Amino acid sequence: MIRVLIIEDDRRIAEINRRFVEKVNGYEVVGIATNAEEASELTEVLQPDVLLLDVYFPDMNGLSFLKWVRERFSNIDIIMITAAREVDALKQALHGGVFDYIIKPIMFDRFAETLHRYKEYYDKMQQWMKEKEWIDQEDVDKLIGREAPVRDQPMLPKGIQPLTLEKVLMVVKRCQDGVTAEEVGRQIGTSRTTARRYLEYLVSTGQVLADIVYGSVGRPERIYKKRAFPLGAFPGT
Repeated sequence: MIRVLIIEDDRRIAEINRRFVEKVNGYEVVGIATNAEEASELTEVLQPDVLLLDVYFPDMNGLSFLKWVRERFSNIDIIMITAAREVDALKQALHGGVFDYIIKPIMFDRFAETLHRYKEYYDKMQQWMKEKEWIDQEDVDKLIGREAPVRDQPMLPKGIQPLTLEKVLMVVKRCQDGVTAEEVGRQIGTSRTTARRYLEYLVSTGQVLADIVYGSVGRPERIYKKRAFPLGAFPGT
């Protein structure tokens, strides 16, 4: 369970936040602080996994408290939940390393989405701390939700769809002795003409070889086979 400390001076809003947290699986509220003294004391004693922190308090500034937490507790994450709409407040919060910045009044769907994302992040970090010493760029990109760029993706001609093309190629790979357009069409659920169009495209790109075989009645048939070298690797390159 991810342990949450709510720091909010308005008890009514604090209770709403508590109920919202408890609706999301994997979380528990371990305390509620409504002033500076309670906030610092409960943070030190409970050392929760994440704080839900407001900015405006009668006796403190949440952004100053954020800096205080950062100086003392490296393992505590922070989600700001505040009515502060100033750009400078957002900038300071981001500089302080908050996981998210939610503006009041909050909607449950937006709140829950943040908690789901945080749980994915939290679980992944816990796993890596146990299993990994080093990470690579792909790990980082997945963790922060950044999709890696697609490299060397060719532009397909009109009438050639990536998903269908992949299915056709998979059929050719499975049929090591060769396959006809009719057989490919039957396996992927398309017509012989459509299958042949995709097969001929693969021939043009060098990924598939085509040969003519004569049947028992002398009728020529075009047979398609996968090249022996890997996709995208061509002799002489």
